[in-house]
Amino acid sequence: MFFIESERLRMIPLTNELLQLCDANRAAMELAVGLNISAMQIDPFYKNEVDDAMINFWLPKTLEHPEAYMWYTSWEIILKSSNTSIGGIGFAGEPNEKGEAETGYMIDQQHQNKGYATEALQLLSGWALAQEKVKAVIVHTYEDNMASKKLLMKCGFEEVAKDESGLMTFRRERP
Repeated sequence: MFFIESERLRMIPLTNELLQLCDANRAAMELAVGLNISAMQIDPFYKNEVDDAMINFWLPKTLEHPEAYMWYTSWEIILKSSNTSIGGIGFAGEPNEKGEAETGYMIDQQHQNKGYATEALQLLSGWALAQEKVKAVIVHTYEDNMASKKLLMKCGFEEVAKDESGLMTFRRERP
């Protein structure tokens, strides 16, 4: 099974089969990949986004693009010390014609403010920027999401745009 890892985290991109299992029974998916069962607490806003992504993006797109599933799936963020999932991160598809890969992330409320999102974003964006077709990683966050803005700045992202709704775009380019 493919994964990438840092000092504290291991990240596994879920195949279509693992996504199906996760959708049906998250604990069964965690056991299938050798994890201890997590008891994730997810903010309702993000829970709705994750549920929508599962049905309308991850499942159909990983089925449609099995050879490039890593760009269309959720990557489990695993805390190595407890062998449990503490969140998810992923892309909004393969890089666009400008070589930009868009990413997003979510950390279990019980594990926030411990640097895990920073570590996961650095790990995944580093992996992406090492891919030949990627020139930059893009992240969108709202102007009032101070924690996310702070995280993005810490990870070397720069604000490049803001729309009338307060949605900000941050970009990190290949060095």
